Amino acid sequence: MNVFLECPIRQIQSKNKICSLEKPVLVGIVNVTPNSFSDGGRFHNLEEILIYVRQIIQDGADWIEIGGESTGPGAQTVALEEELQRVIPVIKAIRQESDIWISVDTYKAEVALQAIEAGADLVNDVTALRGDSGMARVLAHAQVPVIIMYAKDIDARTTTKNVNYVDVIQTIQAFFKERLAFMQMQGIELKNIILDPGMGFFVSGVARYSFEIIQRLPELTTWGYPIMISTSRKSFLANVSSSKTLSVHEREIPTAVTSAISAWQGASLLRLHNIPQARLVLDTIHALQNACKSSGNDLATK
Repeated sequence: MNVFLECPIRQIQSKNKICSLEKPVLVGIVNVTPNSFSDGGRFHNLEEILIYVRQIIQDGADWIEIGGESTGPGAQTVALEEELQRVIPVIKAIRQESDIWISVDTYKAEVALQAIEAGADLVNDVTALRGDSGMARVLAHAQVPVIIMYAKDIDARTTTKNVNYVDVIQTIQAFFKERLAFMQMQGIELKNIILDPGMGFFVSGVARYSFEIIQRLPELTTWGYPIMISTSRKSFLANVSSSKTLSVHEREIPTAVTSAISAWQGASLLRLHNIPQARLVLDTIHALQNACKSSGNDLATK
């Protein structure tokens, strides 16, 4: 079964809405969890969440991702009803006042179904449809986009072990080939699929593999699918400095650098916490890319 695209996907569509991918899309992370590794527990009620969402939209987020279950290493599983209570009211409230794209970060089919009905435009499943056998059916019926992520374990959320690869990109490519073929067989259209090669502990506790993925990103973008990258405050950035180990909130500069390089390497979507900084980073990359295109056109006419 051929899973390679002849024409790269330049836009995604959901419920008659279109999101252009001609320049990198900035995805703002909104964790409505008490235990997220980065910002869990910052919100105490729905109004606080809405105030934050309004602010990051103003700061330049292109879409919002709502997550009700932490994907941090060692995180505890959240019961279905609790996750629904966390995310569905938030999605409904955002949708009442904004048409911004909303993704729901979940591997549970029922959460995905109710989120889509509440106004979510797509699903981000870090288990790549391995966590809940009903997810493929929900997505095939709804025909909304889905982000699937590479992870070394099926239980992608809690994995902490180190893994060594002969070739990390070849391993990720083999994983995606199998998942894409499976999704086609389930009735999910290839045009609705976004790939996330994973970062940090999702790939390995060995930091160099995450850096290698960014360095070799064109080997994945040539498949034609949009690629999402999320390095935001991840563990693999903790030891980039020779002088100290960086805490979660000291990783903003490494996050900005890796995000900028990912965008330059062809990533279509960047999922981040610090929206003002990320907006400036992506706008700068876009200006550089346009300058390169203009320079090339000038040379061609001389």
